[in-house]
Amino acid sequence: MRDLKWPDGKIVCPKCGCESVTPVKGRPKLQCNSRACKCQFSYKVWTIFEDSPLGLDKWFVAVWSIANCKNGISSHELGRALGVTQKTAWFMLHRIRLAMETDDFRKMTGKVESDETFVGGRAENMHAKKREKKIKGRGSVNKTAVQGIIERGGNIRTFVVPTADAENLAGNIIRNVEADTHVYTDSALAYNTLRNRFRHSAVDHAVEYVRARCHTNSVENFWSLLKRALKGTYVAVAPAHLHRYCHEEAWRFNFRKWNDAYRFFSLLKGVVGKRLTYRELAAIGDCGFMGIQ
Repeated sequence: MRDLKWPDGKIVCPKCGCESVTPVKGRPKLQCNSRACKCQFSYKVWTIFEDSPLGLDKWFVAVWSIANCKNGISSHELGRALGVTQKTAWFMLHRIRLAMETDDFRKMTGKVESDETFVGGRAENMHAKKREKKIKGRGSVNKTAVQGIIERGGNIRTFVVPTADAENLAGNIIRNVEADTHVYTDSALAYNTLRNRFRHSAVDHAVEYVRARCHTNSVENFWSLLKRALKGTYVAVAPAHLHRYCHEEAWRFNFRKWNDAYRFFSLLKGVVGKRLTYRELAAIGDCGFMGIQ
């Protein structure tokens, strides 16, 4: 943690910025030598681990597990492995998912695919009265829409959108893809405006799934991985937290070509400068839970 937070070797006090810092004898802490400060702080300050009573020995196991388990790891399983409660493990996993959220401002180029999926409970699994009340119209009703944009052979970005309309779907493509790029989508009407900015091709899934180089198989492959994790590992998720699970699976997908150790250290680099308290996490409120289709 010291090498990740202070790669130049200059440890500074988080309170006053003083560079005169020494270890505290008998405790895994550091102390500022400034007479006006004398602040004691741990190596976990300025990270997602800050103010956690758990040691880094448990945190690093959790980071390794979520980074290298292909379908994720549930809070129950992690809690049993670490000897903590399920509630604690759930909070730990959400803090690590925050570290998986990367801000990549580079616009995608080459051949790009975009597609959307809907996450929610299957109608066939609902009681008849509940199904009659909730399911009205298409199967996407009362489900949460998730958009994926992927460079073929490269990385993917996911977006939980309020509605699968042109403003959201086409807007995300415009913000994340370089102009005049080859963009492949399905035949949804929301993508019709793309032809003004991109080399847009659409495939009608009611007729065919592949037409020459026009297909969305790459992003469809990611949807299978995402729903396998949601359905098989997490079972049910709150809609307000869905974006964190999408970021988690996207992070593992983007690091799929690297080994376990590289993924572990790459994820540790993302823990610095981020913070998520339980009060912030619980402030989302009672959002309800969704099953996975």
